[in-house]
Amino acid sequence: MAKTFKILFILALLGALAAAGIIFAVYQQVKDSIPTKEEMQAIELQIPLRIYTRDEQLIGEFGEQRRTPVSYEDIPKDLENAVLAAEDSNFYHHPGVDIMGLLRAAYQLVTSGEIQSGGSTITMQVARNYFLSFEQTFMRKFTEIFISLKMEQELSKHEILELYMNKIYLGKRAYGFDAAAQVYYGKHLSELSLAQYAMIAGLPKAPSRYNPVANPSRALIRRNWILQRMLTLGMIDKTSYQNAVEAPVTAKNYGIQADVEANYVAEMVRHELYQTYGDKLYTEGLVVYTTIDSKRQKDANQAVYNGVLAYDERHGYRGTLDTRTDLVDSALEDQQAALNEFDNIPNWTLALVLSTEDEQATVRLQDGSAVDLPFAAMSWAAPYINENYHGKKPNAVSDVMVPGDIIQLRPDDETTWRLAQTPAVQSALISLDSRDGAIESLVGGFNFFANKFNRVTQSKRQPGSNFKPFIYSSALANGYTAASVINDAPVVFHDSNLASAWRPTNDGGKFYGPTRLRQALYRSQNVVSVRMLDEMGVRPTLDFIKRFGFDPNELPHNLSLSLGSANLSPLQIASGYTVFSNGGFRVQPYLIDHIEDRSGETVFQAEPMTVCKDCTLLEGIDIDSPTKGLFDRKQGIVELPVAPRVLDAEVNYIMYDIMRDVIRYGTGRRARVLERDDIAGKTGTTNDGRDAWFSGFNGDVVTTVWTGFDDMSPLGRGEWGGSASLPTWINYMRPTLADTAPSYVEKPSSLVTVRIDPTTGEQAYPGQKNAIFELFRKDHIPARRIATRPAPQERSSDTTTESAPSSNIAIENLF
Repeated sequence: MAKTFKILFILALLGALAAAGIIFAVYQQVKDSIPTKEEMQAIELQIPLRIYTRDEQLIGEFGEQRRTPVSYEDIPKDLENAVLAAEDSNFYHHPGVDIMGLLRAAYQLVTSGEIQSGGSTITMQVARNYFLSFEQTFMRKFTEIFISLKMEQELSKHEILELYMNKIYLGKRAYGFDAAAQVYYGKHLSELSLAQYAMIAGLPKAPSRYNPVANPSRALIRRNWILQRMLTLGMIDKTSYQNAVEAPVTAKNYGIQADVEANYVAEMVRHELYQTYGDKLYTEGLVVYTTIDSKRQKDANQAVYNGVLAYDERHGYRGTLDTRTDLVDSALEDQQAALNEFDNIPNWTLALVLSTEDEQATVRLQDGSAVDLPFAAMSWAAPYINENYHGKKPNAVSDVMVPGDIIQLRPDDETTWRLAQTPAVQSALISLDSRDGAIESLVGGFNFFANKFNRVTQSKRQPGSNFKPFIYSSALANGYTAASVINDAPVVFHDSNLASAWRPTNDGGKFYGPTRLRQALYRSQNVVSVRMLDEMGVRPTLDFIKRFGFDPNELPHNLSLSLGSANLSPLQIASGYTVFSNGGFRVQPYLIDHIEDRSGETVFQAEPMTVCKDCTLLEGIDIDSPTKGLFDRKQGIVELPVAPRVLDAEVNYIMYDIMRDVIRYGTGRRARVLERDDIAGKTGTTNDGRDAWFSGFNGDVVTTVWTGFDDMSPLGRGEWGGSASLPTWINYMRPTLADTAPSYVEKPSSLVTVRIDPTTGEQAYPGQKNAIFELFRKDHIPARRIATRPAPQERSSDTTTESAPSSNIAIENLF
């Protein structure tokens, strides 16, 4: 017996020595793969780029790995317990390796061919995810064990669990549990229920197999098993358990949900930063705060959306996507499959017409439900003929659709769903803070996902009369006044820079005779603009206009400049208008306010040129750098470059006052619905109505809207800047200006108001009954008119009878 014991002891000792030797040999093989303490503590997660509005609303995220790191203190206790119950209930008691768990897993593998319970601890999973590949080899497994043992020595249990919670893959590109909460439930971790915690705690074992979206039945079984484990381990009570197991599966594929739809903005930021950071941009965890105001961005989205759809409905219904009468009596799944073959607009639905009556149609939606569509939802659908004409308005449902038609529907407040069609027309909007150029909202087109082309920045179109204020500013700065009279009569120009003789006309072909500049601008008279530019000279005018930020090389060097024939983007136009809005100062549009790294440190802070009204100018600044000043901002006193003056304050105010008349009396009259006396602006429509513009402002904000077709097709009869783009501008500015005090451009005290003769633009004689008031710079007051006989009674501002001289032109008397 003693001999047998001795033999067994020797064998055990030899076995232990052999095992120790094997372990030592393996350790020597893998020791170079074991991270140092410094490497463990320097672990950095791949965190995507995130872009926010200035009020911290998420706009977009870029990066393959969706991840929102959380600290241990932010991990809900129910989630921690659910994860421990599912993956490693002995986590707080083992040294990184659970020997019994490994032996149990090995036994299951030998006896059944598969591992039924995990042999890896949470620490081992962290080691595998951070430092190793996922190849199934014994050497990797040994390396994993050694790393786990060292991690337990160097890191606390809470630090290890935090790494696990942030690294583990949970399906749908979600890494970490907070990302999973957003992807599957559209919420943050703190907002989930016990049942939802148990659901996502079941994902690490097999993210595809137990995915609650792809395999809800398997996921439910896995969830309830975890809840049972939590109950057995005393982590929850019976009431909580019962409520949780009875909860339905509510997971959906939310992705990472933006708080504000601003995809064109997010792409602008991504593209700009990629030039600096390259591919690291998507993993370094940068957080970008833009100048976008979330409320104004939402208002801009809605204004463009409504404006485009209003235009689209005005021009008629282009017909159904398809007609499939065979589907009317088909199985539900066949109907849904056919509907899902077509692309659609986000939040819209496709529908199959099942039956029609005079006043309603019954349609099948993509979600499988059947709804009644009232005639009111399609009463707009007169047949489209071309951009100028549509057919007769329908009188009954059968005039619009028949059973078997596949149609598009959009949400509608009045009828739940409304007949729709994907618009071909496009529109864009940009709004700037004129004091420093901050972009407060931007919409680059109707549907970013269908076409990522940003029409605010990338599209160069002719602004038409929207460009005229820059020409008129040059005139006022060079001796003209708002009362200067120019003859609006037929004229032929023989310009060497033009291909042939040119006969400019006004819209509608009407001529007004001698016209004051104020009238000419608010009535948008083309001939006056051309004659005025001809008198001033193209080259001097180009030199003047560049102070608004325009590159003369991008502008035409002929008289067509006066009619806005240059190809310019809405961003360029809006930027130019900021000069009128802020009192005559040049600011630069900017979008990124500041950037923070993953630790919250600011790595970039914008320093925009800012209009100095209440700032303190600094002395001793380098003559080659912009003048700087101290500005009082919400974050305290900041030093910023001061925007330079580029337009005389008197000239600027007179231009502002004339453009207020555009809204009072001229082509922008629709904006009077806002009941604001501080707003000013200008319409713009190009030849054949291919582009429609409106740019408007008050003393704080400038907004430009463009509408047109990408292929340059005409917008159609009756579609001008005042009808196609101004309504969108109004619908954006209404909430933007709501509850705000009037903000006027500051009026210089040096300006004087003088009574003038509305016909000649000269000072009125004493007692002249039809005299009107006009603004002048003191040294540009016109001479007094000599009264030889009483002036005829005329309407105040639209009477024009006399001619003014003009140079280098040939007059054609066509009356």
